[in-house]
Amino acid sequence: MNIGSTGKIAAASTKDLLRKWTETRDAWHDARSAEFERRHVRELEAAVDRAAPVFEMLEKLVTRIRKDCE
Repeated sequence: MNIGSTGKIAAASTKDLLRKWTETRDAWHDARSAEFERRHVRELEAAVDRAAPVFEMLEKLVTRIRKDCE
């Protein structure tokens, strides 16, 4: 597994979690669920969105370093 695919797995897993959260939120809709979404779900989504391009950049960097070392 390479770094780029790790980022894609994180993004896909987060997308799946958000889908499941939407299902949960349909049944759990009170002040606590809104707080949970704001404090945890949206924070996680934002963090993964910020990290995804970094995984791609790291993969390109590692590939270039490997080529330079050959």
